[in-house]
Amino acid sequence: MYLGWLLFYLASVGSASAAGNCSYKALIEHLGLANDDIQMTYLRPVVNWRTPTSVYTDLYVTSITEVDEKAQSLSTQVTIAHGWYSDFTKWNPDDFCGIKVCPIKKDMVWTPDIVITESIKTEFATKENQYVQLQNQGVIVTSNTFAVTTACKMNLHKFPFDVQSCSFTLQSPIHSSEELIIRPFSGASFLTLSSKQAFQTQGEWEFLSINMSKANVSTLGELQDLLIYKITMKRRPLLYVINFLMPVFYFLILDLASYFIDSSGGEKLGFKITLLLAISVLLLLLQDMLPSTASDVPLIGVYCVVIFSLIGISVLESILVNFLMAKGNRTVAGRPKESSSALSDAVKDTKGTPDLVTDRQEEQLPALDILKQILVEFQAAATHQNQQERKCLGWTRVATIIDVTFYFLYVTTVIVFLITLFRSWFLVADVP
Repeated sequence: MYLGWLLFYLASVGSASAAGNCSYKALIEHLGLANDDIQMTYLRPVVNWRTPTSVYTDLYVTSITEVDEKAQSLSTQVTIAHGWYSDFTKWNPDDFCGIKVCPIKKDMVWTPDIVITESIKTEFATKENQYVQLQNQGVIVTSNTFAVTTACKMNLHKFPFDVQSCSFTLQSPIHSSEELIIRPFSGASFLTLSSKQAFQTQGEWEFLSINMSKANVSTLGELQDLLIYKITMKRRPLLYVINFLMPVFYFLILDLASYFIDSSGGEKLGFKITLLLAISVLLLLLQDMLPSTASDVPLIGVYCVVIFSLIGISVLESILVNFLMAKGNRTVAGRPKESSSALSDAVKDTKGTPDLVTDRQEEQLPALDILKQILVEFQAAATHQNQQERKCLGWTRVATIIDVTFYFLYVTTVIVFLITLFRSWFLVADVP
């Protein structure tokens, strides 16, 4: 019995549906979309050609795949949704069993020719959406997801603590502003929140916000409407800090600590030259990361070049101190030899005194003159030794004064430079 009631119900519903216009086919035939009508497919969907077509647009960023600093380009995946009003696709839902929405092929209706002017290369990340959605009020809605590479002018002055902003300019290359007006549909806060929720990558860049603005541009004497979306993103600098900034800073600390190495040998100078070569290798790595056409020198380049120069000056100072120390050591080394030669001469003179006395007795010279001559020679040798000692102490003292003074100035310069650099990096507001 229940089966009979069910069959009776289905038959009654089926007969009622067949009696009404309850199919998409009937709706499409009613709207005239089944025919290849040029008015529906190629011309703007307005009754009066003076009426501009307003296209409402939303842009969502779903991923940031690559940022090429050298090529000044940005690769992203974006979803762009368009909606516009058509005078020819309105119907009463009551006449078609309550149908309010109807999906149709895109080539059955007119679609706006809106492009991204900064685009270098555009590909569909997935299969292109071949359908649009018709609504009974006359609104047509479509959306597409693109993998797009756009030109983006980047300011790398604060690399790797930089914030970049790249623009996506939507424009119709054919229609003027009297024919086509591009308007934003959603607000900036909604687009930012929706993009963050749909964001699919957690790479080097952190997505911050989307802002939009309206503009006009004159092309061939006609004004064209522009809708500009500005995407703001921030670099995650942890990798660069660990792999680049910290090693250079450690090299600088090691150079400061090398002051306590004994300057008498060559270990201090060799150690400083090794640090200089290590920073040279890091500068080669920096050259591969930054573009050569930057308008101003990035702070990370200033950081590396100044530290490289400071260590280079420190090497020159060590060479000078080693030279002065070595000169003093040569003086000290020559002192015993001169003393021993003087003593040996004195001994020879002493040993030769009897013969000399005999000769001088023959010449009738008193022995007192011989003793005076020996005393004068010893006094001259002692005076020469004192002069050599004072000269040695003078070179050593000069080297010590230069070393201490340079170290004080070196430490002061390093502290002032690092404070100034980090204030420029972190405390000054970054205006993208």
